[in-house]
Amino acid sequence: MRTRPPRTDRPSLPLIISLLLTLALVAPLAGQAVADERDPYEHFFRTTFGDFQEELELARDEGKKAILIFFEMDACPFCHRMKDNILNQRQVQEYFNAHFASFSVDVEGAIEITDFEGNTTTEQAWAFEEHGVRATPVFQFFNLDGEPIARLTGPTSSVEEFIWLGEYVEGGHYEDLPFSSYRRERQQEARGG
Repeated sequence: MRTRPPRTDRPSLPLIISLLLTLALVAPLAGQAVADERDPYEHFFRTTFGDFQEELELARDEGKKAILIFFEMDACPFCHRMKDNILNQRQVQEYFNAHFASFSVDVEGAIEITDFEGNTTTEQAWAFEEHGVRATPVFQFFNLDGEPIARLTGPTSSVEEFIWLGEYVEGGHYEDLPFSSYRRERQQEARGG
């Protein structure tokens, strides 16, 4: 009678237990990462009917610090990077929603809007002619009188830097120094220096 040699291609019981324990520890973390990412069009940007004079009044009534307009265009890879990596983060959404009324405006858009002064225009004309948007993304903050107060052209490098941008406006630092200086100070603080 011939005996068969033992199979060695099957994982051992300790290996199976180890893999199950690892999966049990990693699965909740993966779920948490997904749970912290949310659609920016649902959780960061407000829906608007294009009457920014009305949006300004609503922001005043809600006690917001400012209005943020995200000037974007569909073909802009940096706009997509911001929406896919920063504006979709729960902590960003919660911070900005607490302090600002945020809206997205398509710089190529032909949709008719009413600007802060009550003038009828298009998204494209408002971006290009009234606010000089030549590159995207542009994060333009307006005070509650509809006047531009702070602006950043281009993406931020991280969630942390984008929140610094919000703190820069919310804390009134834009009155005293450019964002580049404020960012440098915050970077030094973060490094412990």
